[in-house]
Amino acid sequence: MAREIERKFLVNGNFEPFVARREKIVQGYLCADAERTVRVRICGEEAFLTVKSGTAGCGWSRYEFETAVPVAEAEAMLALCMPGTVSKVRHWIEHKGHTWEVDVFHGESEGLTVAEIELESEDEDFERPPWLGREVTGDPKYFNSALAINPFTKWNLDSGFKI
Repeated sequence: MAREIERKFLVNGNFEPFVARREKIVQGYLCADAERTVRVRICGEEAFLTVKSGTAGCGWSRYEFETAVPVAEAEAMLALCMPGTVSKVRHWIEHKGHTWEVDVFHGESEGLTVAEIELESEDEDFERPPWLGREVTGDPKYFNSALAINPFTKWNLDSGFKI
């Protein structure tokens, strides 16, 4: 079974000089609840249908199953998704033996930038890049499925929330 172990952080510095490649991503959700998500994603010239389990009781890991689909089918599936899509540009950065994925959100989540790292185990050590900020792993408001429903620009930033 496919298992994803992922940690997520806010970005506080300039990561641009380290970017190896970037790609525009648009995604929507056919299903999104605490126990599972079913996502349709178009990433550049490729498209994928992804099923993820929830993280409750699993620490930082969860099941993930991803299948490539034709872009035309993904575009049709996006029309069937729940209201709200996520638009972002993903940047891939190699740092000290790990690949970081930095997502710069656009549209209704403009202003939010997060970095993710996938690990082999939950206790795997990694070196934090200098542009990395506060960890938000497990904070559900930063899940992409949550951002589709409650985008960053609609958060009440006056309520004490700080990036």
